[in-house]
Amino acid sequence: MAEREWFGKDYYKVLGLTSSATDKEITRAYRKLAKESHPDTNAGSEEQFKEISVAYEVLGDPAKRKEYDEVRRLGPVAAGFGGPGAGGFTGPGAGGFRFSPGDVGDFGDLFSGLFGGRRQRAQRGADLETALHLNFRDAVMGVTTTVSLPGNEACRTCGGSGAAPGTGYVTCERCEGRGVLTDDQGPFAMSSVCPVCQGRGSRIVTPCPTCHGTGREPSSRRVNVRIPAGVVDGQRIKLKGKGAPGAQGGPAGDLFVDVHVAPDPRFARRGRHVTTSVDVGVTAAMLGTTVSVDTLDDPVTLKVPAGTQSGTTMRVRGRGVPAAGKHPTGDLLVTINVRIPAKLTKDQRAIVEKLAHALHEDVDHE
Repeated sequence: MAEREWFGKDYYKVLGLTSSATDKEITRAYRKLAKESHPDTNAGSEEQFKEISVAYEVLGDPAKRKEYDEVRRLGPVAAGFGGPGAGGFTGPGAGGFRFSPGDVGDFGDLFSGLFGGRRQRAQRGADLETALHLNFRDAVMGVTTTVSLPGNEACRTCGGSGAAPGTGYVTCERCEGRGVLTDDQGPFAMSSVCPVCQGRGSRIVTPCPTCHGTGREPSSRRVNVRIPAGVVDGQRIKLKGKGAPGAQGGPAGDLFVDVHVAPDPRFARRGRHVTTSVDVGVTAAMLGTTVSVDTLDDPVTLKVPAGTQSGTTMRVRGRGVPAAGKHPTGDLLVTINVRIPAKLTKDQRAIVEKLAHALHEDVDHE
């Protein structure tokens, strides 16, 4: 029963928060803790990761959180512990405040009218977040890839029962199967969750060695993600309906993908244009030449006119970010770097000096 489990578990404490935490604080805390305890990077943290995921599944959904807060506020009776012999309000009434089970029935049934109806309604799945690392070309050109999302599934060893194979459950000796302990204090009979069985009314004889009695184990599912052309580092992409599955036939939540783009040693971005540079010898720049320029696809041949100055930017149309929606296709912007020799031989220097004289340039002679 969900309310019983909720009453015995402080999900705010699991995420290191108080009940006054905002939705953003809950998401931020979950993201931080899930990253720290993910089984892929932190061996042996499966149980902690599962507990964090369950907490966020409840607190990250506004409807579930509201119901959870109400259950916690009302106490054990709201959690379905008001049955015969389990306290709540039992026995013959003396002052108008005590009711016998024959008068009002099981208080668990009474509150199920309040909470049970909500459980039967379709519930939207939780939104999920993940990070995706792309190389420069895939970010510019767009790519379809997959991401791995954490989750939980029934333990393959025990089939989800939580008990070791060949064993099972027995009635809890402490609460005699009721799930609660009763303390009769005058006009009221107060109930508390049984600390031995955690309100379940039964206990596992031998816990499953794989899931340690939880019946669940961490798992992951792969989701196809289509990244549009032109994403930039730090951009967040929303994929509708790719989050956690809904409950009771409800729609799935959304998946938010935080994109991280690795730098490229040859290329950079300027809006929807891709930038690069090419070296040209000094005489080639003076006389004019053609050079091969790398692009994100095949190389292109670029004609460099005679007299091109170092730092000049030339444009290769259509070799930038592909068109998307109202955005046209970008270009490749090529910066010309005129390469000047660091040292000259005696003969080379003589030729350059002769050229300088012909161009009427002043040259200091060593």
